[in-house]
Amino acid sequence: MRKKYYVGIAVVFVIIIAILIFKPGKIDALKQLTVKVEKGQFEILVTITGELQAKSSVDIKGPSELRNSRSLRIREIKIQDLVAEGTVVDSGDYVGELDQSELATNLKDLDDEVETYESRFLKTQLDTAMQLRDLRNQLVNLEFVMEEKQIVLDQSKYEPPATIRQATIDMDKSKRAYNQARDNYSLKVQQAKASMREAAIELDQAKRKVDQINNVIKKFTIYAPQSGMVIYKKEWSGQKRKVGSTISPWDLTVATLPDLSVMHSKTYVNEIDISKVKAGQEVRIGIDAFPDKKYTGQIIEVANIGEQLQNTDAKVFEVVIYVDQSDSIMRPAMTTSNQIITNVFDEVLFLPLEAIHNEDSLSFVYTKSNKKQVIVPGESNENYIIIQQGVEEGDEVCLSVPENLDKFKLAGEDLISVIKERERLKKEEEKKNQKEVKRPERNFGKQGGQKRRPAKGTK
Repeated sequence: MRKKYYVGIAVVFVIIIAILIFKPGKIDALKQLTVKVEKGQFEILVTITGELQAKSSVDIKGPSELRNSRSLRIREIKIQDLVAEGTVVDSGDYVGELDQSELATNLKDLDDEVETYESRFLKTQLDTAMQLRDLRNQLVNLEFVMEEKQIVLDQSKYEPPATIRQATIDMDKSKRAYNQARDNYSLKVQQAKASMREAAIELDQAKRKVDQINNVIKKFTIYAPQSGMVIYKKEWSGQKRKVGSTISPWDLTVATLPDLSVMHSKTYVNEIDISKVKAGQEVRIGIDAFPDKKYTGQIIEVANIGEQLQNTDAKVFEVVIYVDQSDSIMRPAMTTSNQIITNVFDEVLFLPLEAIHNEDSLSFVYTKSNKKQVIVPGESNENYIIIQQGVEEGDEVCLSVPENLDKFKLAGEDLISVIKERERLKKEEEKKNQKEVKRPERNFGKQGGQKRRPAKGTK
């Protein structure tokens, strides 16, 4: 019985102590998280993702005749077969195959055209031979007629003058007919040669087209121009060319062989942060596939004109980063995490962004000593912000808004004038920049600050 009595007293005692320790005010105090003001080096970073690319590469292309030939009018050619991306090939190794169906149809039409021209050539040859043979027979017959007329003329020398005159006229007519037939034969020979030459040219052109298509079809089997790793070419839409994709005469690249010894990271920076990014800035680079690997780089190119990527509304600017190190694990199209170091401050005070609170144009923090402290903020990065005035190193501030705000007294009111002066200077600087950017208006009535004198004879 006495044992139960002591146990009951102990339980009551524990409950009383718990109530005293964990009363609401103290529970809130325990829940309230604080952080100390730190001092040290502060970096302004722009963190973006990118994609590895080789600085230089050799394109594996389809037949160049598809672009240069006027007779091959093909808009698109399908990739029928392609080795797996990442395959290491030597010079002359098989890479892929293009679809020959469209060219095969053209070749069939050209074969029929060649047969037509061969028949036309043979017909022209036979017609010409027959015409010239008839003309030669006519010449022989006219030559016989002329000899007969000559005999009659010779025999008529003892005849009356009228008979001699008639024989002379007949002889002249036969000569004229013979000469005309001979000239006509000469023209017919030239005409026949032109017809044969035209038929031969048409036939040769058709045969050359057939030979050209046969040569192009042979090149539809694609081989590597040099040794390297096959990487699929990326379309403007972001998709890669693979089996089933098409190439055009204006872009014959099937795949690429990149030089993996020098790599770039191609990325895009949004229009808000692009003003901070400049060529020459240092970059920390990580590869998502290998989190333990860290590299350094440098910005070598920043686009002047923004663009809109597919399926996005924001405008971005292309930035190219040179990777300082070379590593065998690097492959084109690998995703990189890039931290661009846009500015570095030494020995400055800073706090997490969550600890900073704003009210109108003022910024302040809640200190552990129950003060609502006005501060002068500076530059910030993704997680922290520089504190120029208002706190000291080691001061503890709340990470969130406390519940008992009535206990916090406003401090640092003398900094309000500093903040307002800084805002005024900032506005003046913005106005000055706008005036410099604004294009000066032309004044056609003045030259060199003086009015133009009217020309003579004008009022």
